[in-house]
Amino acid sequence: MTTFKYPLPAVTSILHRLSGIFIFVGVALMLYLLELSLQSESGFAQVLELLDSVMVKFVAWAILSGLLYHLIAGIRHLTMDLGYGETLKGGLIGACITLALSAVAIITAGVWIW
Repeated sequence: MTTFKYPLPAVTSILHRLSGIFIFVGVALMLYLLELSLQSESGFAQVLELLDSVMVKFVAWAILSGLLYHLIAGIRHLTMDLGYGETLKGGLIGACITLALSAVAIITAGVWIW
């Protein structure tokens, strides 16, 4: 696997699949925090305290980043299903746009969380 040189559209497609797996695992953590916050007033205070931690903020940002990338790459896949960007050149342009929009969204999410 490491000796192959994948084209950029293939890399973005693989990242789309990996981000889906990452979101699946991350949602479990977020649901746990939601459950804890809804149990009682002290549970809510505990979640607020946890969210002040740099590590928890980083994990929340990572999960949100995976979600944003998955959303943007999913929109790209849907447009390809409609017949746009199916050529080699269109696939490369779509992959570049996906990475650029994802980078902007992920940086914006990082500013919002911190």
